[in-house]
Amino acid sequence: MIEILQWSTLAICGLVAAARVPSAIRGENRSLFYIFGLLTVAILLSIEAPYVAIDQALGGINLANLLLRFIIFAAIYFVGIRVSRGFGAEGAIRLITGKPGMAVLLVVSLLLVVLFFMMDTAGSSAGLLATSGKSERNFVLVEYYGAAGRAYPAYVSLVLLPAMLRTVTHRLPLLVRAGAGLLALGAVAVALTLLFPVVPPEWGSIKFVINYTAVLCYVIGLALIWAARVRSGKRISTKRTYTAK
Repeated sequence: MIEILQWSTLAICGLVAAARVPSAIRGENRSLFYIFGLLTVAILLSIEAPYVAIDQALGGINLANLLLRFIIFAAIYFVGIRVSRGFGAEGAIRLITGKPGMAVLLVVSLLLVVLFFMMDTAGSSAGLLATSGKSERNFVLVEYYGAAGRAYPAYVSLVLLPAMLRTVTHRLPLLVRAGAGLLALGAVAVALTLLFPVVPPEWGSIKFVINYTAVLCYVIGLALIWAARVRSGKRISTKRTYTAK
């Protein structure tokens, strides 16, 4: 079941990214292509077989996991810029690209790197499952490392959530409101990842469902808004900016 969800999500992300290639080549709305492309790579690195192959090429010390975390940071950063600018959420833009957002990103990134190199990371292991089981010390460090990796995406998602909820209730085209609704659902799903440390081990599969729900909601939500732009042939939003280039 989990593998089906993983490969299905990868296929959807890859198809949407491929569909954006012609527009990106023309220089149109390239940030959407970056988002879809980064999320495609992130999903690829979350699947065991490609993860192990890529990590072995990087030395077999789980550098692929650290790379995955920063790819997710980059993707959520572009999502934050794209969505906040598109919906005229000036406050969200400041919280993401201004000093508060940069401070959160810097602190979380440094913490992530420090925790990674404090662990015994030898031996490629998707999700660091084998790494976590090596010792009690590694188990604790992996938990802190995972929490740090979830912190920045959760921060950006919570910053974007109010603007998405406002858009859902706005008098806008159905595709735009549906896209905003999915983006809001994705933001909630990302925020819920902060609760992973209290999820019982027997409910482990729920973590996969929440993670992939977040990715799918973001990808499909942005794709719907893009489709609305193509359909209307003009900019339409709460401030006539949701498809601004």
